[in-house]
Formats: sequence, C-alpha cells, structure tokens
Amino acid sequence: MTVHIGAKPGEIAETVLMPGDPYRAKWAAENFLEDAVLVNEVRGMLGFTGTYKGNRVSIQGSGMGMPSLSIYANELIRDYGAKTLIRIGSCGGMQEKVKIRDVIVAMTATTLSTPSRGIFKEMNFAPCADWSLLRAAVAAAEGKGVDTHVGGIYSSDVFYDERPDLNEQMTRHGILGVEMEAAELYNLGARHDVRTLAVLTVSDHLQTGEALPSEDREKTFGDMVEIALEAAFA
Repeated sequence: MTVHIGAKPGEIAETVLMPGDPYRAKWAAENFLEDAVLVNEVRGMLGFTGTYKGNRVSIQGSGMGMPSLSIYANELIRDYGAKTLIRIGSCGGMQEKVKIRDVIVAMTATTLSTPSRGIFKEMNFAPCADWSLLRAAVAAAEGKGVDTHVGGIYSSDVFYDERPDLNEQMTRHGILGVEMEAAELYNLGARHDVRTLAVLTVSDHLQTGEALPSEDREKTFGDMVEIALEAAFA
C-alpha cells in the first residue's frame, strides 16, 4: 500500500492504462478486461486489474491535471513496479484536419509548467513518448481503420483557459490537441526509464466549437482503449 493506492503487493500489473476519470477506468475494465478485480478505491480513485488476451493489465484513474497524475504515476512506478504506462483520455482538437472522434497519438507534449519544473530549473526539457509504444499504437489504429493523427500535443495547467494568444501559437506551430496530463507522464517515463504514451480521443474542438455529446463518448472512447491495449502488448 502507498498513501494514495491501496493495492497490495502484486495486485497491480506491470502495464497500466491511466484515464483521468476513475469511472472511465471502471467502464474500461468492465468492457475490455477479463476477470477484472477492484484493487484501489482510496479517495475514490478507482483501479482495476485483469487480463487482456491473456496479458495482465491494470487500469488506474489518475485524476485531472499533472500534479494528480504525477502522484499516481510515481507510486505505480516506484512502489508497484509498473513498466508501461499509457494515458487514455479526451482532448480538444487544435487543427482543422483533426476532427471530433479522431484519435491522437502524442509523440511529444509541450507545456508551460509541470511538477518536474523544479528539477529542470532553467532547462526546457522536451519529453516524448516511447517509440515502440507509439509505433505499435499507430499500427493498431491503422488496423482498426480509425482516423488517427500523430504529432505534438499541448498539456495545459488550466481547463478554463484565458490565453487565446497562447492557443493561437500552439495552433500555428502544429500542435494537434490540448489536454492536461501527458507532459508530466512523459517526464516520469524518461526519469524512471519506463515506457509511456498518450492515446487521446478528440471530444471537442477549439477551432470549430464542436463537442461530442456525452451519450456518444463511451462508444467512441472504445477505439482509444483498444489501441492502447494492443500497443502495450504488441
């Protein structure tokens, strides 16, 4: 047990999918894992362990924002021996070519600040995904015929953003979408030498104002979960 994860030793797999929403973790475990067992419910941040095509995997909620994800990812890596961590979640599209329901596989994650900023001091460290996971995720998406984009995303500190100038620059420089967790996950992957990736579903769009209705999200997010699982065990 750790401060934030109540699982016993051995109850968490080396491969962990990390949605922000604990109830999305529950939904994914119930729909994609066999013999899924609840292994964490501390602070309501649900975690489950089961199997996917015979491979052991955990799905653990991370909460919203990089500070929250950092807590869970650190404990998963340092205390439970996680070796592969894949963020699955929603994002806002930032390019016209990126459509609602498309999947983004994040090669890099740009940000203003992360919990790791104090370590890097004056350096602008450039965190990126694990290449083997990224390549496998793209192959899985192509195999499913899912409209997929590969490139840089923006991990924001705020949900209610009041920096239209910054969004304009992100769009100008080719950033595909915005979310709130991946940059710190990639930092931790580099620091602890574990594989990390973010596979994201576009749920709304900053350019068009479109948004995916809540009743459609679960079905659409299923592609993202399957892509992440296939990539993890490719």
